[in-house]
Amino acid sequence: QVQLVESGGGLVQPGGSLRLSCAASGSVFSMSSMGWYRQAPGKERELVARISRGGSTNYADSVKGRFTISTDNAKTAVYLQMDSLKPEDTAVYYCNRRSVQGAENWGQGTQVTVSS
Repeated sequence: QVQLVESGGGLVQPGGSLRLSCAASGSVFSMSSMGWYRQAPGKERELVARISRGGSTNYADSVKGRFTISTDNAKTAVYLQMDSLKPEDTAVYYCNRRSVQGAENWGQGTQVTVSS
């Protein structure tokens, strides 16, 4: 079993920054990709950013140029640096990890609220 634990959410004013972290533990097989998704009230969960084992990244159009995804050297942690935050970024953010064996795991979610 793989456990994903997120941290770093909170309340921030518009224009501010937050850094989310997600650490994987347990039976951690080789990572294929890791990513961040978010779900706002009344909306479907959506992809925010994803990074492959080789370092390729893709971002939702709404966060390009403001958010940056990265991993640690061991490929067991993923980070999301969020700058120039907007109220519409308010959501629960979930970490996701896919292994080369095809397994997929989700974190419990961390709340990000952007409000003045």
